[in-house]
Amino acid sequence: MSTPFIHDDFMLQSMAARELYHHFAKDEPILDFHNHLPPDQIAADRVFENLYDIWLAGDHYKWRGMRANGIPEDRITGSASPRDKFDAWAETVPHCLRNALYHWTHLELARYFDFPGLFSTKTADTVWEKGLETLAKPSHSCRGLLVQSKVRALCTTDDPTDSLEHHQAIAADPDFDVRVYPTFRPDRALWVHEAETFNAYADRLAEVSGTDCASLAGFQDALRSRHDFFHSVGGRLSDHGLHHVFDADCTKEQATAIFDKVRRGQSADAAEAEAFGAYLMLYFGELNASRGWTMQLHIGAERNNSQRLFEKLGRDIGCDSMADVNHAFAVRRYLNTLDQRGHLPKVMLYNLNPKDNYALATMLGNFLEAKPGDPPCRLQLGTAWWFMDTKEGMEWQINTFSNTSLLSRFNGMLTDSRSFLSFTRHEYFRRILCNLIGTDIENGEIPRDMELVGDLVRRVCFQNPVEFFGLEMP
Repeated sequence: MSTPFIHDDFMLQSMAARELYHHFAKDEPILDFHNHLPPDQIAADRVFENLYDIWLAGDHYKWRGMRANGIPEDRITGSASPRDKFDAWAETVPHCLRNALYHWTHLELARYFDFPGLFSTKTADTVWEKGLETLAKPSHSCRGLLVQSKVRALCTTDDPTDSLEHHQAIAADPDFDVRVYPTFRPDRALWVHEAETFNAYADRLAEVSGTDCASLAGFQDALRSRHDFFHSVGGRLSDHGLHHVFDADCTKEQATAIFDKVRRGQSADAAEAEAFGAYLMLYFGELNASRGWTMQLHIGAERNNSQRLFEKLGRDIGCDSMADVNHAFAVRRYLNTLDQRGHLPKVMLYNLNPKDNYALATMLGNFLEAKPGDPPCRLQLGTAWWFMDTKEGMEWQINTFSNTSLLSRFNGMLTDSRSFLSFTRHEYFRRILCNLIGTDIENGEIPRDMELVGDLVRRVCFQNPVEFFGLEMP
C-alpha cells in the first residue's frame, strides 16, 4: 500500500527533524494570538451544514486560487449553490501544486475528516459526503474543533465599538475550557479621509462608550474607555492594519483642527490624514504601554486593488497584494518617539513584503532594553504573514529572526484566519521549523543535544507566547 500524501513524517526530511517534531512539537497545545474567527459562532457553538460553509465561505485565499484557475465569479462568491462552489474548488486544487493551498487543503482533510487521498473532481463526491457526515458530530462544531485542535486560548480581532458580549458569554461557560479573548483593532478611528464613514463611526463610538465625541479630547477619552473595557474582558493585545507606519509631525492642536474639520463633514486631505494617523497611533502606543499590552502592527498591504470587485463585493475578497514601501525610517521614528516619551509597549511587527525582513528585524533590535516585568525580546518580527504564510516565506522569516535576534525567544505561529479548520497551520509551521533546525543538526551546525534544541522548539510552539502576552490560560 502506498504512503499517503499527508503522513507522519510529512515535510520532515531528516532523522533529527523527525525526532524534534514527534518528541517536542507535535503534542504542544496552541495559543492562537491573532485570528479573525467570529466570536458569536464560538458562543453559539455553531454547527456547519457542509464543507462549503466551513471551508470556502469567506476564504479569500481559496477565492484567489479559483480566480487564477479561470473559475467564473458566480461559482466563487456569487449565487451558485454551495455544492457547485465546492466542486469549483475541487477543479482548482490539482492546479495548486507548489502553492501552500495544496498543503493546507490536504492537511485539513486529513486531520479533520480522516481523508488520506488527493482532493480533485474524482474524489469530490466522497469528500462532500464525508463532510456532511462528520460535520454533524459534536466533535466538529466550532467548540469541538477548537478542543480537538488543542487550542488553549485564542484572540479574535474586534473593533472598539464591539460589545464583546460573546466573549463574556464564552468566559462565563464553566463547561468550555478554551479562552477566547478580544483584540483591540481601532483602524476605523483613523479614517478621517472619509468624512461620512468617520463621523458615523465616531457617533457609534460615542454611543457605546457613553462619551461625547464632538471633540478630539472626547474621542480619545472614548477610545481609552473602550481600551479599558477590552482589558476588563481579558484583552491584552491591540492590532493595527496599516499600509505604512505614519510618518508626520502632528501636534495636539493640529490634530484637533483636522478632527473638527472632519466632524463638520469635510474629508481630510492626504497630508492631514497622514498627520492625524501619526498622532493617534502614538496615542494607541501610550494606551498599550500603560496597560502592559502588546501592540501588533501589520504593515505593507495594498488593499482593494480591483475597484470593480470592491464596489461589487466589498473588502477582504481576495483583491489585496503586497505594497512596495520603504518602511525602515518611519518605523524608527515611531518606535523612537514612543521610547523617548516612555510609552513604548511590547511590539509584534508583521511585514508583508519579504524584502523588508532584515531592515525591520534589525530596527526592532534597537529598542530591546530590558524593562521590569517585560519578557525578553519585547519587540520582535512576527511570523510570516499572508502571502508569505508559505514554506518558503516561513523559512525566510525564521532565518531572519535567527540571524538578527534569538530564535529561542520567538513567539511562533498564528493562523490569521477566519476558518475553524485553519489550526493545521500550526502543524505546518511546526514541521517547517523542525525540518529547518533538523537540517542544521544533520549538517553539524547545531549540536545534536535534543534536550537543548527540543527546549527551543517547545518554547517557540507554545511557551513563549504564553509568557510574552500575559493572557490568562486555563
